[in-house]
Amino acid sequence: MSHNTPSLLDRLSLNQETVRQWSLPELADGCARAGVRGVGLWRAPVQQFGVAAAARLIRDAGLRVTSLCRGGFFTAADPGARAVALDDNRAALDEAAALGTDTLVLVSGGLPPGSRDLPGARERVADALGELAPYAAERGVRLALEPLHPMYAADRCVVSTLAQALDLAERFPADRVGVVVDTYHLWWDDTVGAQIGRAGGTGGAAGSRLAAFQLADWVTPLPEGVLLGRGQLGDGSVDLRWFRERVETAGYRGPVEVEIFNPALWARDGAEVLAEIVQRVRTHVV
Repeated sequence: MSHNTPSLLDRLSLNQETVRQWSLPELADGCARAGVRGVGLWRAPVQQFGVAAAARLIRDAGLRVTSLCRGGFFTAADPGARAVALDDNRAALDEAAALGTDTLVLVSGGLPPGSRDLPGARERVADALGELAPYAAERGVRLALEPLHPMYAADRCVVSTLAQALDLAERFPADRVGVVVDTYHLWWDDTVGAQIGRAGGTGGAAGSRLAAFQLADWVTPLPEGVLLGRGQLGDGSVDLRWFRERVETAGYRGPVEVEIFNPALWARDGAEVLAEIVQRVRTHVV
């Protein structure tokens, strides 16, 4: 596997939330010093810093923005709430374009209060994708629908499998709506290998739905609230190398983004965490 090392590490991207203890300037400087050339950004800290200023900062550091998190939350049944969500997603697409990334990660949203209608909620996701896809295409940004682990289906994401994400994405052109493969959310699914192949398509890069590839490990016990329970690479149950091999076999050559929400990592020195991530990628992913 050694011949893959340079290309994979060249494609490595650090998601901002993995080292949320770092300010945006610290993130840019730390990645540049470590030779990590990509960063995945989140809207709230970028807005706080200023979108144009953030774009300039990242560019001047010699880095590129591999994704912007996040849009989505499309499942409200109320027309007013739906309109607000669509407006917010248009703003997110504008921000992504200004930052120079072609990927806006979408988390679909959970069930509305009192609802038990998962199929209905997923149809509202499809409706929103249909409304936003032309706007996204005008800005050169692809909508990247991310399936989340089923434990989030009620409150955060009614799209729980890669198959469900592809069923929605395939209603639209591949260059407008793609999917995210996140090892943390999909490792448990025995159909995921076949679905990654399906996402890769048969028409080369132009036909691929694989918009982003994110890494985190699954460690137990999960913390209360479960959101902040992602593990450092190699600490848990996920066969990270298997996932990397599957997405590459499916034709994916894009960024490999490490996205870990973990308070234990946030309490450490950011440069130390990043150095450890690079080493873990070499050991468990390449």
